[in-house]
Amino acid sequence: MTGPVRLGILGAGRILRRFLPGSERTGAVDVVAIASRNAERASAVAARHGIPTTHASYEALLADPAIDAVYIAVPNSLHHAWTMRALATGKHVLCEKPYSTNAAEVDEAHDFAEAARLVLTEGFMWRHGPHATSFAEELPRIGELRTIRSTFTFVIGSDDDIRLNRELAGGSLMDVGTYCVSASRLLAGREPIAALGVAWPAVSGVDERFNGILDFGDGMVATLTSGFRSEHSSIEAIGSDGSLRLDDPFAGRATKLIGSDGFEVAIPQVDPYELELDDFAAAIRGEHPVRLGRTDMLGQARALAALYESAATGRRVAV
Repeated sequence: MTGPVRLGILGAGRILRRFLPGSERTGAVDVVAIASRNAERASAVAARHGIPTTHASYEALLADPAIDAVYIAVPNSLHHAWTMRALATGKHVLCEKPYSTNAAEVDEAHDFAEAARLVLTEGFMWRHGPHATSFAEELPRIGELRTIRSTFTFVIGSDDDIRLNRELAGGSLMDVGTYCVSASRLLAGREPIAALGVAWPAVSGVDERFNGILDFGDGMVATLTSGFRSEHSSIEAIGSDGSLRLDDPFAGRATKLIGSDGFEVAIPQVDPYELELDDFAAAIRGEHPVRLGRTDMLGQARALAALYESAATGRRVAV
C-alpha cells in the first residue's frame, strides 16, 4: 500500500474528541468516512473535522470500497461483533479497548484476520506513548520488582452515562480499570497467574468502583483501583532498590517519571493516538507487526475475566 491508510469510523461518541486530533496530526491515515446510528451526531463530527463522507449505517460504511480500515468506537458489548463484520468485508481493524473479556472471542477474531491477511489490534493508545515506554525502560534501576500500584478514577458526569449501562458492558473496570490492568501486565513483563477482585456496584448493577489484585507469581503483585467517584491517575512500581512513579499517565499528559532516589526524566508530550495510528498503518503496510496483537489482547481479556469472576464469587481465580 502506498499513501495514507483510508480509515472509516464506526461510532460518533466522546472518544472521538481525543482520537480525531491524533488522526489529524499523523500523515499515516486519512479519515475518509464516519457512520453512526445518530445521523445528526455523525454529520456534526464530520463537519467539525473535515471528514468527507457520512454513512447512515455501520453496514454501509463497511461496504464502502473506498475504505481500507476501520476504527471501531461503538459501546464495549458490540466490539467483537462489529470487528468480525468488518474483517468479513476485508477491512483492517483498530478496535477501541477493551476488546473483550472472552479469550475465545479474541482467538476467533485473530484466526479470521490472519487467514484473511488483515491487521487487528486493540486501541490501548497509552501503550504507544513515551510515558509507557520510558517507565518500562527505567524499571531496572529499582532492582527486583515486587509491587505495582495503579489507580485511574474520575467523576462521572451523569447517571445516564453509557459507562453505567450494564447491557453495553459498562463499569469502571471495563473503562478506566482496563488501563490499570494493561499497566500491571506491561511492567510485570509477564501474565498474572491469579486474580482477586472486589466490586462496588452502581444502581445500574455495573461496578462504579473496583479494587483488584493480580498475582504474577514469585511474590510479585499488582494492586489496582478504578472508579467513577473521585479524580486520580497514577502508576507506581516498587522494587528492592527503590520505586518509580508516573502521575496522570494514561491520557498522555504525564510530564516526568520520578524515582524515590531523586531520579527524574522528562516525558515528551506526544499525542498517543497519533502514535497508535502510526503503528496501525505501519502494520497494514507490512513494515512490522502491531504493538498489541493476539498475545497481548488474550492476556488482557483473561485478566479482566478473572477479576470479574473473583468479584462475583468472592474467591481467588486462576488466570
